[in-house]
Order: sequence, then structure tokens, then C-alpha cells
Amino acid sequence: MMAQYLEIKAAHPDALLFYRMGDFYEMFFDDAVAAAEALDIALTKRGKHQGGDIPMCGVPVHSAEGYLLTLIRKGFRVAVCEQMEDPAEAKKRGAKSVVRRAVVRLVTPGTLTEDTLLEARRHNYLAAYAEVRGAGGLAWVDISTGAFHVQPVPPVRLSADLARLAPREIVVPEALDARLTAIGADLGAAVTPLAGTAFDSVAGERRLCDALGAETLDAFGSFGRAEVAAMAGIVEYLELTQKGRMPLLQPPQRESAERAMQIDAATRRNLELTQAMAGGREGSLIAAVDRTVTAAGARLLERRLSAPSRDLATIRARHDAVAALIAAPDLTDALRSALRRVPDIDRALSRLALDRGGPRDLAALRNGMAQAGEIAGLLDGADLPDLLSETAAGLDGDPDLAALLEAALVAEPPLLARDGGFVAEGHDTELDDQRRLRDEGRTVIAGMQADLARDTGIGSLKIRHNNVLGYFVEVTATHADKMLSPPLNARFIHRQTTANAVRFTTTELSSLETRILNAGSRALEIEKRHYATLTAAVVGQAAPLSHLARSLAELDLSAAFATLALEEDWTRPTMEDSRAFAIEGGRHPVVERALGRQGTPFVANDCALDQEGPAAIWMLTGPNMAGKSTFLRQNALIALLAQAGAFVPAKSARIGLVSQLFSRVGAADDLARGRSTFMVEMVETAAILNQADDRALVILDEIGRGTATYDGLSIAWATVEHLHGVNRCRALFATHYHELTQLAGRMDGVVNATVTVKEHEGRIYFLHEVRKGAADRSYGVQVARLAGLPEAVVSRARVILDALEQGDAAGRRETLIDDLPLFAVRAQPETPAAPTESPLAARLRDVRPDELTPREALDLLYELKALEG
Repeated sequence: MMAQYLEIKAAHPDALLFYRMGDFYEMFFDDAVAAAEALDIALTKRGKHQGGDIPMCGVPVHSAEGYLLTLIRKGFRVAVCEQMEDPAEAKKRGAKSVVRRAVVRLVTPGTLTEDTLLEARRHNYLAAYAEVRGAGGLAWVDISTGAFHVQPVPPVRLSADLARLAPREIVVPEALDARLTAIGADLGAAVTPLAGTAFDSVAGERRLCDALGAETLDAFGSFGRAEVAAMAGIVEYLELTQKGRMPLLQPPQRESAERAMQIDAATRRNLELTQAMAGGREGSLIAAVDRTVTAAGARLLERRLSAPSRDLATIRARHDAVAALIAAPDLTDALRSALRRVPDIDRALSRLALDRGGPRDLAALRNGMAQAGEIAGLLDGADLPDLLSETAAGLDGDPDLAALLEAALVAEPPLLARDGGFVAEGHDTELDDQRRLRDEGRTVIAGMQADLARDTGIGSLKIRHNNVLGYFVEVTATHADKMLSPPLNARFIHRQTTANAVRFTTTELSSLETRILNAGSRALEIEKRHYATLTAAVVGQAAPLSHLARSLAELDLSAAFATLALEEDWTRPTMEDSRAFAIEGGRHPVVERALGRQGTPFVANDCALDQEGPAAIWMLTGPNMAGKSTFLRQNALIALLAQAGAFVPAKSARIGLVSQLFSRVGAADDLARGRSTFMVEMVETAAILNQADDRALVILDEIGRGTATYDGLSIAWATVEHLHGVNRCRALFATHYHELTQLAGRMDGVVNATVTVKEHEGRIYFLHEVRKGAADRSYGVQVARLAGLPEAVVSRARVILDALEQGDAAGRRETLIDDLPLFAVRAQPETPAAPTESPLAARLRDVRPDELTPREALDLLYELKALEG
């Protein structure tokens, strides 16, 4: 047995080997040590190898999925080795024969299909990247749904496109492994190198055609050689991990960068589209806007937010669908009620195709088709816009398949086919008979006993059972002669005589006994046969079932956007093929949601990036904590939501198509790569200035901080000039460099705006209102005081600030630096003046409350009131 283990392990050196032994998956040697530590399970020993103990650990087969998930999350790959025969079959080859075993699956982060290993509301992408003659191709697949996509990707854009997909695993040629490893680390994706031959575009094209069941790829579109190479890498890896059992793959959809808003990795992170800065979903945009009620609808929402459309007709069609459902709230409520009962059709179908499904997956498809029929009935006769009409037409499933599943399956099937009990009564007469024998054997025997007693005229005749004879007919000794004489002796076969009774059998009883004993296994065999038949029927209808699932997801998302707009008072944006950007009463969807939980209203603001000049730039000034970053982000999110097909959090919105969305907001370092906060900021700013076109929307926050004042100011100034004169785009530029406000008078299209505050008795109050104009102060000292800096530090900062401002106003900044004690001789800490006690405090110090009468207390109150005045 150990020789077999070592042979199989040698073929999978990079994976933990789950070696099936009865009801456990066992691991040995280094695998056992690593798995025991990762899973926090006991490490034991089994036998000897080369004179040393063999480490061993194991997990039960019935709960293996939970352990698999833990190992995958900790970066392991797992080879699942199953018994291909039972021990009885092995013994037929010889007493010492070892049960045949083989690896049936290689479990990796990008090849998961089980519900327990997946997030229901997120895709689980496996991506592959290849280059051919300098051109790049990116392919990605979710084998749990069959979604298959490919796109030409210039190497310079690879990081941004992978950030959009957020794949769990990336397959690359060995020659590109080093380059992709850093990108994968940023995304939290495993990077798996394969031999370059796996990405051969010529040989790979044939493998692709075989996997897709097509003679040529021309049936699916025109693909570049790099795209074919990337798809070939996907297919090669799936054949390797699935051991020849290919998942159901939908025809590859060729994506184009020109059809979607381009958003780089830094912008996705800064805007917290699908994950908050703190980690996790809560606090992200998707968490704030998700009103979907199906898993497929939630995955579609994530795709739309990750890649908003740039096609005006597509965007308007989606807005039309949302508007129609808003106008018909009763229909929308009924749709959402029906959609809540829709299972995850795509994932059930994929598991069945990979032989990892069960009766519940068949039931999920049955229920999904039934709900689709109900939803189609709701939409029948309704006045629908084009998108909803097309979607409704896609709800027509296969009525024959639906009827077959409805007739064949019980209402609530078990999880596993091997458990039986999932075929409905009445679907198969033979199965019903076998179940009756299995479940009602005693009743059947009692019926035969009554028949034999009547036929023989012996009322005391009994049918009994023991472990030696099995079932037998028993009569008392007084009836022995009758049973042994003609004509009964021809029917009854003597088996045993005891002191008081004689025992017989009959051919009918022996046959019945055999059928009763075998009824359970026979019933299970029949059910397994039906399971195979039903699975084949379902897989044969994979394409229409996938289309049905997509239609239901589209309906769910449209209804979810309608519900969101009604709940949050969002409005339909006016979309144009222009460079307009006019928002009235815009709000930040995530911040507004958080404030709403606290009972605090959100202050809405306008934003009008008028295209009077070559560019449209708002120069935004104001103190920290006043809401500049929120204002920047909310306008970026409004543009993104509009092109994703949603209504927007604003009173009104007129938006020209945004081709690219860039954000340089927030501060973070990258110490692992030796990058300071300032360096990270400069790298991200460089990416914007080198890539933004005239249809881009750019938000920049405090460019130039983190270095010397004049260096930072110079960089910020030059950045604005480049955005204005070269990129010629729409931009919101928040800064504390008030010198930049002078640009508004020198450049067409540059407008000053400020976030207002109110100052009263040395304290500031944030109004969060954005108005035209420039701030004359940043209120940094006041914000520092609010943050809790010691009063001595705040007071000293005021002195220094006043001196600096006076020096700046007098045009003698250089001389001022020498004049300040801070830069000449270290200033001694000021001794705080002794506090002067107020008359009110002095009087209160002398009061003895317990000694006062009610009248004296009242008099004291009037006295204190007078002192306070």
C-alpha cells in the first residue's frame, strides 16, 4: 500500500495528497506534518519507512470539504486520490492485492465548484495570460458557472484588467512567472506556472475546439494568437486538474477594452468598489447598493460595477428597464418575491456536468425552471422596454425537461445520490415494488402466510425467520403428515423437524426472501440509473439552461436597481455622448448609508465640470475633515453607477460618457517594494498623467504632500497644467496649496471651489457644503485641536502659524525662518499661567449641599445665577 502511495505522490509533488482509505482521507510523510499544522489536527504514526516512523494524519470523507477549504485558503493545492474499486473486488485478484486508487481531481483556488468552498454571490475566476509576438491575451473562466471570456490585453494594462477580475488563480507560462508573481501578490491570487507548450496557440486551438465541441473557433468570433494561447492555457490546466472530465464551458465571449470604463487597480482600491479598505465587503460600494435576491444577480452586479459600460445604447436600455420597474411597483414586488425562490442554476448545472452534483442539484434546476415559468407569467402582457422584453423571451425553458424532472423527483431530495430516496413514487413501477419489499417486507410475508394457511387448510401455519434457515413455513407436529403427503408435498419442501414443529419452504417463499433481501440494493441501483439518465438530460440542455439563468440574473439586477432607487430616492441620469458632467444634489452612497444608521443627514452638493475650455477642472480647497475626499469620491461613484446601469444618488445628473476613471485619494506606503507613501502617490499620479484621455474623469487629492513644501507645490502645479493642456479631461483636484487657486484666472475651464466651514469663538464647525470660490485658510491647527493634541502644542502651533503667515504676507519668508525660535535656538516650553478662579467657582467651592434647607438652596440658586451673569 505504501508503495502505491509513494508512486501516486511522486506524480503530484506540489500538492497535498488526500489518499482515500475507507471512510478517511489519509496523509503521510511531509504532507501529514504540513496538513496537521494547517488544520490543527492530531499527527500520528503508521508503520516504518527506511527505518523511521511514518507521520500520518487524516480527515473524514464526509466532512472533507471543510478541511479542503481551509487548506486552499492557506495556499495549498490538494490532489484527491479515490479508491477505484472496493476491497472485495481487489481480493479477486489475489489475497494481497492492493485496492486500485487514482487521483480524480486536483483542487486549486481557481477550480472550486462545491457550494461549501465558494462564495455564492461572487465569481471564482481562473485566469490565464499569454504573450505572442509582443501582444498579450487574457482569458478567464468560472468553472462553477461555465462563464468563459477572453480579451486582448496590452502588457501595460494587465495589472488593471486582473484587478477588475480579481481572479483566485492565474495560470501563466513559466517564462512570465516572475512578472506575474508580483501582480498576483497584490491581488491575493495564486500564480501557477505551466510549461510554455501549454500555451501553444496552434496546438491549443485544436484542444479548444474539442473542449467546446466545435470544428473551428470561427463560430465564436475572431481571436488573436495571444488570446487563443491564453484560452489554450485555461483548457490545458482544466484537463490537468479535472483529470480529463472537462467542465461545461459556455462559448468564449470576446471582451473589448473599448466597451467598458477603464478603472485601474489603485482606483478600485481607493473607491472601495467591492472591498473596503479595512478588508471585507462591509463599507464597500457593492455592500451599499446590493439589493439582489439571487446569487446569479449578485454576481452580475459585481461584474457591472467592476466594468461599467461605455456603450450609450446599452446604458440607456438598462436605465429604461429600471425606470419601467419603478413605474410598476406591484410588478416589481411580485418579481422579487418569485426571484427569491430561484436557486443557483449555473452552479448546479456545473456540478452535475463534473459529476460532483447530487439530487438536490437536479431539484434546483427543476425549481429554477418552475420559477422561470411563474416569472414569465408575471411579465406576460406587461408593457416592457426592449431589454425586459428580450429577457422575458429568454425565460422559456425546455418544457419536456421540466416535466421530466417534476415527475421524477421528490419535493425535497437528499444531498447524495448514494443515499437514494430521490425518485418520486409512481415514476418507476419496478422501483415502487422494490421499495415496498424493502420497507414492507413483514406485510408481504404476512400476506403470503394468510394465503398458505388458506390453501392448506392449516390455520396455525406460520412463516418465521432465523439466521440459519432464513424464511420458512412452520406447522405443528400434528400437521406433519398432511404436509408431507400429496398433494402438499409437491409444493412444500421439507427443511427441518423439531420436537414440536416441522419446517418447510416453497419456491415462492425462497424467491420472495431473495427479493426482500436484495430489494434495498436493487432500489438503489434503479435510482442511480435514473440519476444518470436525468443528469444526462440536463447536461444535454446546458446551453438553454445557461441562457435561462442569465435572463433571471438580468431581471434580478434590474429589479434590484429599481428597488434601490425607490428606497434611497435616486434619480435617472441623463447620459450623453459628450464631455458634460453636471450633478445637482449629489450624495455619496456609502457615507450616506453609514450616516443614516446614526440618524445624521448627508449634505448633498452640486458639481458642474463645464466644458467651456479645453478641460474642466475644479480646484477644491478647504480644511481637513470638511468633506473634500468624500466629495471627490461621490462624483466618481455617480459616474460609475450611471454607466453600470443604475440610477444615481442625486437630484439630477447629466453625464457625458466616461472612458476612464482615475482616483489618487488616500495615503498608503508599499514597504515590501521599498516605496514610501510619497513614492506610491507619485507612481499612481504618473499612471494617470500617462494614460488619461479627454473622456476620462480624474479625482486627485492632495498631490504633492509628503515632501518639501515647494517641491510638493511645484509637482501639484505642474500636474494641473498637464491635466489641462495634455490630458484635457474632467478632473476634481483637492489641495491645501492655496497658491494653486491662482490657476483659475490663468487657465480656461479651471474653477475654484471650496468646502465651507464656520468659525466661532476659536472653534470650527464643518458645514460640508461645496461652493464656488477659494478657501483662504486650511484650519489645520483647529483640526489638530479637535483631534486632541495637547493644548500647549496647539497654542505653540498658533504662534508659529501667525508668524509664518505674517512673514509670508510681508514677502520675507527666508528671513522669517531665522527669526523663529523653532529654527534658531530650541524654545523652552512655556510655563502655563496659573488659572484664575472665577467668582462662580469660588462660591461653589464653599457650598455644603447637605447643610442647606430648601429655602437656602433656592436662594443660593438665584445667587449663582447672578454671578454667572
